[in-house]
Amino acid sequence: MHAPEDKDKRLYIKQEKTDKPYWYVVYTYSGYENKVMTNLLKTVENNGLQDSIIDVKVPMEETIEVKNGKKKHVQRKLFPGYVMVKMFLTDQSWYVVRNTRGVTGFVGPGSKPIPLSDAEVRSMGVENVPIKLDVAVGESIIITSGPFESFIGTVEEVNTEKQKVKVTVSMFGRDTAVELDFVQVKRI
Repeated sequence: MHAPEDKDKRLYIKQEKTDKPYWYVVYTYSGYENKVMTNLLKTVENNGLQDSIIDVKVPMEETIEVKNGKKKHVQRKLFPGYVMVKMFLTDQSWYVVRNTRGVTGFVGPGSKPIPLSDAEVRSMGVENVPIKLDVAVGESIIITSGPFESFIGTVEEVNTEKQKVKVTVSMFGRDTAVELDFVQVKRI
């Protein structure tokens, strides 16, 4: 009979193991983000898990608040109630993160963590991965990924801050404006 084996499979379908580190989002109690980050980093250090849990971040932004007529630089959490963890997903790393005090779970269906895509990581400011794209308005480019893959277009606008480019693509005899990430285009 294969009953015990089937039972084991059901117990361990929480996640798929990964061969490279990805960023995962973890729910925390509100106001516990920094404590969770500190506790998780201590656990990683104490248990020698630096090879599986690479980085832990609470994305912050610096804003200026005016109180009583005085300007003050203040660090504000971009995503209150969330902590970002870069790790190789294994049973051990999942268990360590999930059982850190203040963590209520991973973002994803059930208990299966879903990694952030590179575009999400970039747009959320978790990890700044700037891309240098050497194109100017009016130049031709080829689209390397997405629904317009292999189309050739003309650059209309380049936004280096958001890492986006607006391109006009000729489709079915009509010009269509498309906004793409730098990673989706290549200079011809």
